[in-house]
Amino acid sequence: AANANRPKGMVEDGARHWQIYANDQAREAAEYLPLIVAYRNGAAVHLSDVAEVTDSVQDLRNAGSADGKPAVLVILNRQPGANIIETVDRVRATLPLLKASIPSAIDLAVVIDRTPTIRASLHEVERTLLISIALVVMVVFLFLRKVSATLIPTVAVPVSLLGTFGVMYLAGYSLNNLSLMALTVATGFVVDDAIVVLENISRRIEEGMAPMQAALKGTREVGFTVLSMSLSLIAVFIPILLMGGIIGRLFREFAVTLSVAILVSLVLSLTVTPMMCARLLRRERPDEEPGRLSRLSRRAFDSLLHLYERSLAWALQHSRIMMLLLAATVGLNVYLYVIVPKGFFPQQDTGRLSGFIQADQAISFQAMQKKLADFIEIVRQDPAVENVIGFTGGGQRNSGVMFISLKPLSQRKMSADMMIARLRGKLAREPGASLFLQPVQDIRLGGRAANAQYQYTLQADDLTELHVWEPRIRQALTQLPQLTDVNTDSQDKGIQTSLNIDRDAASRFGVSPRKIDATLNDLFGQRLVSTIYTALNQYRVVMEAAPQYWQSPDALNDVFVSNADGKQVPLSAFSSYGPTSTPLAVNHQGQFVASTISFNLPVGVALSDATRAITDTLDRIGVPTSIQGSFQGTARAFQASLNSQPWLILTALLTVYIVLGILYESFVHPITILSTLPSAGVGALLALLVCGTEFSIIALIGVILLIGIVKKNAIMMIDFALDAERRLGMTPEQAIYQACLLRFRPIMMTTMAALLGAIPLAVGFGDGAELRRPLGISIVGGLIVSQMLTLYTTPVVYLYLDRFRLYCKRVFAGRTQPVETTGDTA
Repeated sequence: AANANRPKGMVEDGARHWQIYANDQAREAAEYLPLIVAYRNGAAVHLSDVAEVTDSVQDLRNAGSADGKPAVLVILNRQPGANIIETVDRVRATLPLLKASIPSAIDLAVVIDRTPTIRASLHEVERTLLISIALVVMVVFLFLRKVSATLIPTVAVPVSLLGTFGVMYLAGYSLNNLSLMALTVATGFVVDDAIVVLENISRRIEEGMAPMQAALKGTREVGFTVLSMSLSLIAVFIPILLMGGIIGRLFREFAVTLSVAILVSLVLSLTVTPMMCARLLRRERPDEEPGRLSRLSRRAFDSLLHLYERSLAWALQHSRIMMLLLAATVGLNVYLYVIVPKGFFPQQDTGRLSGFIQADQAISFQAMQKKLADFIEIVRQDPAVENVIGFTGGGQRNSGVMFISLKPLSQRKMSADMMIARLRGKLAREPGASLFLQPVQDIRLGGRAANAQYQYTLQADDLTELHVWEPRIRQALTQLPQLTDVNTDSQDKGIQTSLNIDRDAASRFGVSPRKIDATLNDLFGQRLVSTIYTALNQYRVVMEAAPQYWQSPDALNDVFVSNADGKQVPLSAFSSYGPTSTPLAVNHQGQFVASTISFNLPVGVALSDATRAITDTLDRIGVPTSIQGSFQGTARAFQASLNSQPWLILTALLTVYIVLGILYESFVHPITILSTLPSAGVGALLALLVCGTEFSIIALIGVILLIGIVKKNAIMMIDFALDAERRLGMTPEQAIYQACLLRFRPIMMTTMAALLGAIPLAVGFGDGAELRRPLGISIVGGLIVSQMLTLYTTPVVYLYLDRFRLYCKRVFAGRTQPVETTGDTA
């Protein structure tokens, strides 16, 4: 075969001469090989007389299945940076051409496609964005009760989003779940600045000022307030922008998108909004009769303002109670943060499952094929399953892989985790093998390939000690209710046939060890002996014994080896064989032997509870110090993020304090503004607890956003109070009281806009909602609680810190005052 391209050739093999030729008319491998003829000592032997030539595959110990039918699986992955939707569309457009170029007996079909859930998720985010815009517009209309006034801040939303799209395009960003989530949150933020400017101008017009004059004066009065609100909100994202690792790379796009939207809205609020106010707003005529909705809205707001006026007076009179309430809120923050269940990223339902089959270590390839078919049939019977594909074989015979495509969420009416829990009992009834299912996640960090989503790795200096303790630890972890699908990658109980060669006897027969190895490789190794090249394809020629000869080790009794003289010597004449145990795999991490225990989480169990239970169990059973354990992959990234969360929040607070200190040229007023944050944290954590949602990375981003949102209430109060003290000569008590009442309407408007903008995220149940829901829940809960408390605690803190500032000023002035002395004392 090696000389097949020549019509005739000579191959020398020691003293033997083989003359090989082939028919020139042969074109394909199946036609070509039977025509090979070998001559030895003048006798012609056709290859087909001594061997069975079949058109087959290179590795017989590989099997693939699609929905129970034999299949060859082609798995396509997009290149980094490529648009997955465009890639899939181009692949699907190519399929008709590929179908036309293959025999009609072959069915070419797409069984798993990840883009339907991506398209559905993007559609849900777009719908959520539109709902948020509509709710924000409704808030503005209810408070201002005029269509013309409602139009002014409404313009800020699309213009800010369009400006953000332009920057995203220049930065090379794409529209994905995170960037669209940032734009949805931004709908409640970008109107804040415009609302503050619009409300102040409207108030001046209601007082009798001309629209143009009101626009100029009203914008000048709140210009610094708007600047402080926007810059301090952007300052919150600085720690996120500086974060390293994959978490930083993921949320850098989120932070940049939201920051750009806020900057664009700041520019609009100081330019376009005053211009539109001067052109569109008019004084109400005395004879103009307001509509019924306008009267109801005005009456409701006046009642709410009157209630706040009375309750604020009581709070200022009982300032100590308010300070105790603030201190209790700080303590409650710490307590809730400790007890709230914590996770890494929310468990996504991407409409796809991955499965890993782990069978008995002594299983044959034929038995493994049967197990794969059984598991595929069990999974296919589930009504929520669309397609199932799987394959087994390759390097490790006792393992297999499955990919499962689920029906759309609207049809199956249950999450992927609930479906896995339903299948778990049926899959457990298959003897000799286990199938571990897990939902495919868009974000999975690090870790070696494993049968479950989370890994805990054991390392030791001594392999024997590791084999002793790994089963004990695995058995203890199996008993934990916080874990499920506990398994290991330890494969130390395989069975092999060991051939023992008597070298002296083999030498007497003239058989070399190399000849023995080559003969066994020819028989059982699926040896590649040649490659046939044609105009369009290439065919690899594989040689091995017929299948009936490698079903049992007893086939070794029929093996003969050629000695140096060309005589056939039975292998049994100088060897013996028998079964022995062997490890199928020896794993390492670094330079040490390792064994990884994988596990999944039952429905409703947080990753923080699972990691804590594992640590407590290892301490309880007394694992020796020579066995070192550590979490790997997603679990390790979760622990690292959990340790960095307090520092990230403190860094955000420090950044905001520095920015506010520069803006106000004061060390005291930023503290007053930051005093609004504890109540927001309590609200966010309480909302997560009530909704049964884990405190994940997404929820943490919501808490960081709250730092930038809730402080605007204090900024609006303090700016007016400071101005009233300087210009009108009011006392701090009078100034902060008037500031609270006059800024009550813009405070309520901006809070309601941000609140209603986040509600669609919090209550969403469509595709991809599990990734957005923690962000919406934390923002909504934090805004509700902070709005109820900060309207009373902020003025009290302002007065206390103002007294503290004056006290420090008097003390400092007393220490620096020069002392008069007489000449004698001098």
